Amino acid sequence: MTIESQNDIDGLKEIGKIVALTIMEMKQHARIGMTTKELDEIGGRFLRKHGAMSAPKLTYNFPGSTCISINKEVAHGIPGNRKIQPGDLINIDVSAELNGYFADTGHSFQMPPYNQSLTRLCQYTHKTMMKVISSLKHGVKVNEIGRIIQMEAQKGGYQVIENLGSHGIGKSLHESPADILPIYNKHDKRVLKEGMVITIEPFLSTGADYVVEQPDGWTLCVPDNSLAAQHEHTIIITKDQPIIVTVA
Repeated sequence: MTIESQNDIDGLKEIGKIVALTIMEMKQHARIGMTTKELDEIGGRFLRKHGAMSAPKLTYNFPGSTCISINKEVAHGIPGNRKIQPGDLINIDVSAELNGYFADTGHSFQMPPYNQSLTRLCQYTHKTMMKVISSLKHGVKVNEIGRIIQMEAQKGGYQVIENLGSHGIGKSLHESPADILPIYNKHDKRVLKEGMVITIEPFLSTGADYVVEQPDGWTLCVPDNSLAAQHEHTIIITKDQPIIVTVA
C-alpha cells in the first residue's frame, strides 16, 4: 500500500499499536507449563477486545489467532497442546486487521533460566532490524534491506534464514512489494518510495540458512539443531526516517 492521506497513517498506527500491545500482553502472561494454545487464546481475546481481527485467520484460515514458534520452529507455528518449557526460545508473531488496515509484528524471547547465547541472538536480531529501519527512506534501493541484514549477520557470527523475507502490507497482509529478500540481490532494481508500507523482519540463526515446511502445512523449522530469532516491525517509508507503526 502507498499512503494517500493522514487517515491512512492514523489507521495503520491504530492497528500497529494493537498488535504491539498484543505481543506485550502475551509475553507478560507466558508461563512454564502453559500450552501454546492457552497463550494464543490470550492474544486472541486481546485482539477481539480492541475490535481487531487476526490477519492469518482472516486471510489464510490459519488455525490460531497468532503464530507461536518454539525452539527449532522458526515461523508460522500452530498454537496447540505443546507446553512451554524452562529455557524455551519463543517467537510470537501477531498480525491483525482493523477498519481495513493491516499491521504485522514479531518478537523472539527466551523463558528462564536464561542462556547468554540465546539472549544475545534475540538482542542482536532486534539490533539488526533497527539498523535496517534507520537506513531506509525514499529513493533507497529495496535490496539495501537484504544487504544490511546479511552484513550485520556476518558481523555478529550468525546466518540469515534466506527463505523468509519482508513484504509489503497495509490494505492486506501480504502485498506489493513482495519477496523482499534478507540477502543482497544485485538484480533487484526496485526503489523505496515515500508512503510505501512494508515490514522489516530479519531471521538470524546460529547455524541453518533456510527453514523447511513441516507436514502440518504451516510450521517452518530449521533442518538442524540450530536456533533462530526474529523481530519485526511494520513501517511507513518517508523522505526521512521511517515511521514505525507497530509500537505501543
